[in-house]
Amino acid sequence: MMRSMFSAISGLRAHQTWMDVIGNNIANVNTTGFKVGRVRFTDILSQLVRGASGPTETRGGINPLQIGLGAVVGAVDTIHTQGALQLTGKPSDLAIQGDGFFVVSDGSQTLYTRDGAFDIGSDLRLVNPSNGFYVLGWQADANGNVDTAGPVGPITIPIGQQLDAVPTTQITVQGNLNANQDPAAATPHFVTKVSITDSLGKRHEFYILF
Repeated sequence: MMRSMFSAISGLRAHQTWMDVIGNNIANVNTTGFKVGRVRFTDILSQLVRGASGPTETRGGINPLQIGLGAVVGAVDTIHTQGALQLTGKPSDLAIQGDGFFVVSDGSQTLYTRDGAFDIGSDLRLVNPSNGFYVLGWQADANGNVDTAGPVGPITIPIGQQLDAVPTTQITVQGNLNANQDPAAATPHFVTKVSITDSLGKRHEFYILF
């Protein structure tokens, strides 16, 4: 009697864990980057009451007599399937199509996440606003090149940063002139506006007549 009660209670406890996991899945239905959990059950070792016996000349063999002692949670798996991508309208929000994780760090430990709801901090670094972790990656150089062989570090988004002015050194103008117009006519038949920048960063505009 007591053994049957213990077996039933073990099933209730295992299914309580199952309900906990289902409740957690429902609670995180709108959580960014959340992956659903799944419970797998297994039976507890059975008690051997009678052993098996082999067949004889007059009768066949007898199977062992075992009594199950209940159920237990074998594992809680995380299903890493691709969720539906959603457009948020925020330029700093990112998503991963396929396998992979974002790498974030708090300075002492490196963590991995599928949550791409990022923001740009006051120091112009890409950050997870919910916990303050910096997003790690390879920073592009001034020419836009990325060295993937180097170490990763916090990504800086230089919003509003002003670059030094580069003076214009060469202008190339191309156009298709009207072959039927008299070259000696006083009225120009091709006019274009060109903007150039001097070494001090001052912009100048010129009109070129053909």
